[in-house]
Amino acid sequence: MKKMILVLSISLFMIGCKSKSVTNSKVDNKTERVIKGNWSIANVSYPGSEFIKVNSFDIADSKCFVGSTWKFISNNNKGTMALTNASCTSFASDITWFINKEGQFVMKVLSAGDKAKRVRDGYVLNVANVTETSFQLVDKINVGGKMTDVIYQFQKN
Repeated sequence: MKKMILVLSISLFMIGCKSKSVTNSKVDNKTERVIKGNWSIANVSYPGSEFIKVNSFDIADSKCFVGSTWKFISNNNKGTMALTNASCTSFASDITWFINKEGQFVMKVLSAGDKAKRVRDGYVLNVANVTETSFQLVDKINVGGKMTDVIYQFQKN
């Protein structure tokens, strides 16, 4: 009987101490609700490094994202994004996203037919300057050994 109680106690302890992965991070529901809706990228900038070329989200040159449209649905953390810049190749995709308690925007770009749980690669950017009508996503890239910000300025549609 004592062994059974000991085994049961150890089992309950192990269940209660499961490690958490990045995808199990608590979300910042307040910020997610502010960001929900239809947005477009008004500007992409690299403060102090205006002459670099950035391939954003492994899709296209960062300047092709100016004018792109984004839809964020906060109750299921899904959405869409589409490149609409006439001088660039068009692109559209479903996305999954959430904002964790550390203020990071976590996103996966989904190819046609992909389920989010099968997509292993994603992007983590910092969220900054959130208002009802605008916000920024800030990516960090390495340029010649120096970390540089890439700032995506979103405007509410």
